[in-house]
Amino acid sequence: MKVYMETLGCPKNFNDTQSAKGIMKEAGIELTDDLENSDVMILNTCGFINDAKKESIDRIFELAEYKDCSRKLIVSGCLSQRYDAELTEEMPEVDCFIGVNEYERLPEILLSLSGDNSSPGDSSSDAGRSEVSSREAGGRNQVRACPDETLKPMPRLLGENPYSSTLKIAEGCDNRCAYCVIPDIRGHFRSKRREDILKEAEFLAEKGCKELILIAQDVTLYGVDLYGRQELPALLRDLCRIDGIKWIRLMYCYEDRITDELIEVMAAEEKICDYIDIPIQHSADGVLKAMRRRSTESSIRDTIARLRKAIPDIHIRTTLITGFPGETEEDFEKLLDFVGEMKFARLGVFAYSQEENTPAGEMENQIPQEIKEQRAETIMRRQLDISLESNREKIGKTLEVLVEERDADGSYIGRTRYDAPEIDNSVIFSSTRKLEPGTMVNVLIEDAFDYDLTGKEVQ
Repeated sequence: MKVYMETLGCPKNFNDTQSAKGIMKEAGIELTDDLENSDVMILNTCGFINDAKKESIDRIFELAEYKDCSRKLIVSGCLSQRYDAELTEEMPEVDCFIGVNEYERLPEILLSLSGDNSSPGDSSSDAGRSEVSSREAGGRNQVRACPDETLKPMPRLLGENPYSSTLKIAEGCDNRCAYCVIPDIRGHFRSKRREDILKEAEFLAEKGCKELILIAQDVTLYGVDLYGRQELPALLRDLCRIDGIKWIRLMYCYEDRITDELIEVMAAEEKICDYIDIPIQHSADGVLKAMRRRSTESSIRDTIARLRKAIPDIHIRTTLITGFPGETEEDFEKLLDFVGEMKFARLGVFAYSQEENTPAGEMENQIPQEIKEQRAETIMRRQLDISLESNREKIGKTLEVLVEERDADGSYIGRTRYDAPEIDNSVIFSSTRKLEPGTMVNVLIEDAFDYDLTGKEVQ
C-alpha cells in the first residue's frame, strides 16, 4: 500500500502531517510523493475561514478525480473535524473522514479500507481492528471529538531539509474570541509536557534543525494547565541549551500574556530571535471588546513599548482583521493611524470572515464584503511604505542569513532571523561558493525593496 499525503493551511497542519507520516512509517506503511501511483490519498484540510474552506473543498474534488475502483481518498484535519456530518452526506467520493487528533488511528483505518486482516508493521491491536471494523460497518468512518487530555508526543517524519522545523508545544484554545471556531475544532488548551518537548527538540537538532519555530494556538499560555503557571520562559531557557539549535522563533503570542519575565528571557538569550508574532486583530477598544479580546489599545501600546525597550532591534509581526461586525469608519481610521504610528515590521490583514456557530456570526451590523476588503487593502498599502522603510534601514549592514534555495539565475534565497518562513521577507544574494539549503552565511545588504533584500555573501 502506497500512501500520498497533502497538506493545506497553517504551520500547525503541516506539523500534524509530519506526525501522521511518522505514525504511518512506524507502522510499516509505504509513503510516496507520487500522487498518480498512490493507493491511498490523504488530504489534511483547513476549515478556519471561508477562503480556506473553499480551497479545501476544491482540492477534495480535484483529488477525487484520481479515484478508481481500488484507490481510496481520506480527508483529515480542521474541515473534517468541523463539518463531519455534512461532508459525509455531501461527498460520497471520500472513503473516510478523520479529525485533527485522530492520526494515531491511521494504520487501523488504512487496514480497514484495504480489507487486509493483518496489521501493517504489527502496530495495531485486535481491539483496534475491531473498533474500526464496527465503525465501518454502519458506513464511512466518523470523526471523534477532540480528547480533553494532555498532548502526547508523537513520531515525526521530516522533509528533505529539516533545517527549519516547527515544534508544537500545545494544542487547542480556551480564549473563545467571538469570531473564532478553533476551540470547537481543536478542543480545550492542552500543553505538551516539558520533557517531551525537550526530547523532540533534541531529535530535531540531531536531524539538522537550526531554526526551531514554537507553535500553538496560544504559545504564551504554555504550561498553565500542567504546572499552574505560564512556563514559556522556563521552557525557552531549556531549549536554548540544546546544541545545534541556532534560532528559536515565537509565533502566536497573545499580547496580554507577554510578561516581563518572558521579555527578559528573550532579551538575554542570544538564540531567541529578535522577532515575535503577536496577532492583535485591532486597536479600537470597542472592536476589541466585541471580539472578546482581553487586550485594549493601552495594553497593546504598553506591551510594544516594553518589548522595544528591552530588545531595541525586535521585529514585531502582527495580524489584523478589518470589517468586524459594527466596525465604524472611525474605528477603521483609528486602526489605520495605529498601524502608521506603531510601524510593525511585519503585518498581515484578513477581511473578516462571517463564520456560523460563532457569536460574531450572529451579530447585527455585518459589513459588506466589498468594504471589508477595501479596508484590508488600504492597510496593506500603508504597510508597504512601512516595510520598505524598515528594509532600507538594513542597507549596508551584514546580516546572518539561513539559505533556503538556489534560484534559476544562480543566486540564493534565504531569510534573516527577523523573518519567519513562508510569510515574511526574503534575502536574495550572490555567493562565490556552492551553498546547500540550511547553511547559515553572512550577507552584506546592498539594496532593499518592499518585501525583499538583496546583497552578497561576505566571508
